[in-house]
Amino acid sequence: MHHFEFEYPYAFLLLLLIVCIYKCPLSVKKIVFPHTHLFSQYTGWINKEKLFYSFLLTLLVTALASPITYDEKTSNKRKGRDLVFVLDTSGSMAESNFDKENAQKRKFAILKDLLKEFISHRFDDNVGVAIFGSYAFAAVPLTYDMKSIHYLLDFFEVGIAGDSTAIGEGLMSGLRILEHGNAKNKVMILITDGYQNSGSVSVKQAVKKAKALHVKIYTVGIGKKGTFDAKLLYTIASQTNAKMFEAYNAQMLKEIYQEIDTLEPSEIRSQHYLNKQLLYIYPLSFATLLLLYLLIKSRKKELL
Repeated sequence: MHHFEFEYPYAFLLLLLIVCIYKCPLSVKKIVFPHTHLFSQYTGWINKEKLFYSFLLTLLVTALASPITYDEKTSNKRKGRDLVFVLDTSGSMAESNFDKENAQKRKFAILKDLLKEFISHRFDDNVGVAIFGSYAFAAVPLTYDMKSIHYLLDFFEVGIAGDSTAIGEGLMSGLRILEHGNAKNKVMILITDGYQNSGSVSVKQAVKKAKALHVKIYTVGIGKKGTFDAKLLYTIASQTNAKMFEAYNAQMLKEIYQEIDTLEPSEIRSQHYLNKQLLYIYPLSFATLLLLYLLIKSRKKELL
């Protein structure tokens, strides 16, 4: 279904200049319309020359208001946050027995499934994903398109970034994603099952930068107690005014997601049109033809 609207409707306020065509002194008319001799001396409102100029001005203002047609427009106002997930893909994430109902399923596969379920309800958030193992990289930039994130998550596997655990690198990669966001509230969710044992960036450096950017880092340790660095995760969360969680099984991780779901929203604005077509060229072209007509007519009068 096609829709029609003006991108800059306030431009129509310029139509108030039409009053000036009829009422302003001749000296003012000379500034706006140099060829004032085309106006007749008749002072009434019904005047062909004045109607001509009024119509010409209307065409120019219509072009300036930028008429468009489009098939669909997304919501312009979103209340959410910039939210980045920092996911551990080290070798230990291939372990099973994390879900009692599906003991053979790997931790990382469960993590991805629960993450997909979580972001399915994040209609207002701008979500990104960073991956880390021996090194880290930004896997998904901030986006409202949750379907794309669902699709991309299927390509992430254990060991994709190496088998070690570079938590500092992962945090720094997530921060680089957040630096491109515009939301007031910026949140990172770090999920790991191990200890920092790799990478050139220390956790201390990453936390310092997070504090400077006012980023909250919620940390989640998953797996058996003692397999992840609970003390480090607690320090990261507390120093960034966030909270640390421990998930010993899939059900606990699901409940953690539900708690994180209550983070405070902030306003983000976006604009997107599907199959947008600009129509300003039509009134502008018509106005140009009228101006050419006006110039030709003026030239003929001068020759006479």
